[in-house]
Amino acid sequence: MEKRYSQMSEYEIRQEITLLNDKAKKAEQMGMVNELAVYERKIVMAKSYLLNPDDYNAGETYEINDGEGTIFKISYMNGIFAWGYREGNEKEEEAFPIALLIKQ
Repeated sequence: MEKRYSQMSEYEIRQEITLLNDKAKKAEQMGMVNELAVYERKIVMAKSYLLNPDDYNAGETYEINDGEGTIFKISYMNGIFAWGYREGNEKEEEAFPIALLIKQ
């Protein structure tokens, strides 16, 4: 049975990220776009467990690492997820793993 990222040591998470990177490269080479997207999401989740959620605070703004320069304001934290709103869209609350957030 596989361990959850929350149950893994830092070393185990880093090994998992390496394994997922290898799988992502193979999926990309084979043109398996959906599989590549799954591995990329898993990598982001694993990387989030290497970060400290206490470093992310309500009221702070971050850039979402989506290539679009979208600004995100945190309302609250729940584990490794930051909940809040994109700038200009305060009606729709969203959550992002903290590894996707870039401090401004």
